Amino acid sequence: MGLAGLLLGSAACGSGGDGSGDVEAGAVSDVAEAGDPVTGGSITVGLEAETNSWLPGEGTFNQPGVNVAYSIYDPLMQRTADGEVKPYLAESMEPNEDLSEWTLKLRPGVTFHDGTPLDAQALKTIFDEYLTAPGSNLAATLGEVTSLDVVDDLTVVYRLAATNAAFPDNLVLAAGWPFSPTAAAAAGEDAGSQPVGTGPFRFVSWQRDSNLVVEKNEDYWQEGLPYLDEITFRPIPDEDTRLSSLQSGDIDVMQSLRQSTVVRARDLDGVSNFEHLGSNSGGMTMNVSTPPFDDVRVRQAMAHAMDQEALIEVLGGSGVTEPQTQFFSKDSPYYSEALEQSYPTYDVEKAQELYDDYVNDPERSDGKAVGDPISFTFQCPPDPSLNELSQLYQAFFGAIGAEVELQQTEQAAWIQDMLARDYEAGCTRVGADRDPYVVFSQAFTEGPLNMTAFQSPEIDEQLQILKTTTDIDERKAAVEAIGEVLNENVPNTFSAGTLTVMATRDAVKNLDGWTFPDGTEGNGAASAQIMWGHVWVTE
Repeated sequence: MGLAGLLLGSAACGSGGDGSGDVEAGAVSDVAEAGDPVTGGSITVGLEAETNSWLPGEGTFNQPGVNVAYSIYDPLMQRTADGEVKPYLAESMEPNEDLSEWTLKLRPGVTFHDGTPLDAQALKTIFDEYLTAPGSNLAATLGEVTSLDVVDDLTVVYRLAATNAAFPDNLVLAAGWPFSPTAAAAAGEDAGSQPVGTGPFRFVSWQRDSNLVVEKNEDYWQEGLPYLDEITFRPIPDEDTRLSSLQSGDIDVMQSLRQSTVVRARDLDGVSNFEHLGSNSGGMTMNVSTPPFDDVRVRQAMAHAMDQEALIEVLGGSGVTEPQTQFFSKDSPYYSEALEQSYPTYDVEKAQELYDDYVNDPERSDGKAVGDPISFTFQCPPDPSLNELSQLYQAFFGAIGAEVELQQTEQAAWIQDMLARDYEAGCTRVGADRDPYVVFSQAFTEGPLNMTAFQSPEIDEQLQILKTTTDIDERKAAVEAIGEVLNENVPNTFSAGTLTVMATRDAVKNLDGWTFPDGTEGNGAASAQIMWGHVWVTE
């Protein structure tokens, strides 16, 4: 889920390929020198999960899905090393005076993999018939766009219902990945399993839960790219299996967002580790639309009952990552000392007081008798470190009297449960290195990505400020005000920042060194998401 947008993004997320730097600043560590580019060769990439569909508007693109997507699709906009959002596949994007219209110009001569042109009409068809169609999971994200109008063959205007300074950030991810409307129409219901983009690689085959293969796009619009001939992506949900597969040479690249795996990968010989620590954090999400989490006393009790340091130690991040207290990390301009102080601290006595106040309330929301313990199911993917994490949560909540049933749910199914709000509580990741308006409007307004169901008039008021101003001080104040509402109402809690890694055989180069077509340095291997067209292998 990340943002810094057009205006003032969060901190830099890559070293630019020199293999040095401070991980806490979002750089990389322990990386072999890239050397000169080499053409040819193939690699296999082990990802943490499968993705349900590859069609924007249909697919649920978390970190593994974005990795595959960036091989098949080009983003209209991308993020620089400084966090600015600027054109990548697009040639330019400019707002009108009040930021309510955004004019996007495409590069000439770009074609989809099926040979059809990427032009203004293609963008309009994609927008009208797919991205904003009933059932699209991007309809809410793009709900503020009243129309996408064609100006000429290569120019469109996104007309918004109101000012939105952060709008270009939406085009970094799935809403900004053009796909062939001709191919999608021909494939019909199977379009999500036969993706056709403009990216550096063409789709070859997909065996669900086994592998997805892409091959070099010989007609790619960026001369000299891509370097590789072929990439095979393999979902390997088990962390130990993925790590051992890299160690044995069964795969060439391993993605991980688990602290314990990141740390263990550092000990492998002949492996380069492209690490990133940004504003994404581990934590617990609670469904405030269902008892007992519809009562703020219960949510506050849960927050005060948990020891963040113990959670971090279980995840293997002790001494590597610090406790998180808000949606933006310390290296972000939106980080707040005040939120650091107001976040609920580990206080078992206070947790017990809040818990008892709820269970002894004759009007308690779960309908149980006074004094009966609260009970709920806590869900988490079936990774060994997450199993330990779940048991620790269970112990924390059990210590104050709650009865907690643990349920292991495969990651793809767990995401769907959260999207449908068909859950009570569970482990998740929150926050992103994106513009704060996008982060908070997706998470805490009406829409499919509000997995907690929490909304607040105070948040709505501050979102309006974030949406209408580019003044950094006003935006920082708005972010802090939103954070105070969240710290008081705790729809989610934090453990620590998510240290991510793309660990590779030393022969695989340049995962962090990609650039924009004009040579601007990109955001590296941020959040373990790679621009694969710029990667090469030396053997």
